[in-house]
Amino acid sequence: MGRVTERRRTLRIRDGAVSSRADTLVAEEPLEIRLNGKPLAITMRTPGDDFALAAGFLVSEGVIAHGDEVQSIVYCAGATADGVNTHNVVDVKLAPGVVVPDITLERNVYTTSSCGLCGKASLDAVRTSTRHPVADAPPVRLAPELLAALPDRLRAAQKVFDRTGGLHAAALFSEAGELLDVREDVGRHNAVDKLVGRALTDGRLPLSRAVLLVSGRASFELAQKAVMAGIPVLAAVSAPSSLAVDLAAESGLTLVGFLRGGSMNVYAGEHRIALEAEVGRG
Repeated sequence: MGRVTERRRTLRIRDGAVSSRADTLVAEEPLEIRLNGKPLAITMRTPGDDFALAAGFLVSEGVIAHGDEVQSIVYCAGATADGVNTHNVVDVKLAPGVVVPDITLERNVYTTSSCGLCGKASLDAVRTSTRHPVADAPPVRLAPELLAALPDRLRAAQKVFDRTGGLHAAALFSEAGELLDVREDVGRHNAVDKLVGRALTDGRLPLSRAVLLVSGRASFELAQKAVMAGIPVLAAVSAPSSLAVDLAAESGLTLVGFLRGGSMNVYAGEHRIALEAEVGRG
């Protein structure tokens, strides 16, 4: 099975001085996700938590919403022509009676950090397919000071990043700011799927009292994954996309961007932010 990190020889140049040394890199390998034996998607990921990644991906696609809808997740033996198990192909078998949505039956895609449909049709699809509506979650109120403290807590939990500098991270926090879970991956969308998949297998969906924090930007796809898992608050240390903001406003998701130090921008769902002073409109 692939490792989380790998060593590669590199030529280092520092202020004119040249040296040769081994560098630690984050591993990246393809993972093929099969559904009831049929190829569904391929994503480039950091090996590890593959079953959680597959389960979380299916939650995001609206295929499953609860752990008892999955009968088994296994690595496919003999995934190659010579019968070698690469641990890069997983098959998710749904429980008897679980219906697979039509949109996934013939889907065979290469998944990237920018995958997902675009426009109004995609917003409607997420709203109608989620079984954990964010707007129906119990109200969560978060002080700006609590949100401002979360990036440092996430950074402190990034063990592999410290060795490679090349991983994205996603973390779940309680409404009190307690770190519940953190996952790292070469793709931030995979890191979120791993969080959601683990929550699914632990019977914790919907995550209606949780805050999802991602390193980097907040794309439409990440907002979609939050909504499908019933997460009421998505925060990112960088910018959101316009479609992510549209989806947040449409679904009732609180979306926070540019969460750095004591500053942040709230793009949607500001009713969950506990402010002492009235917000000025400019």
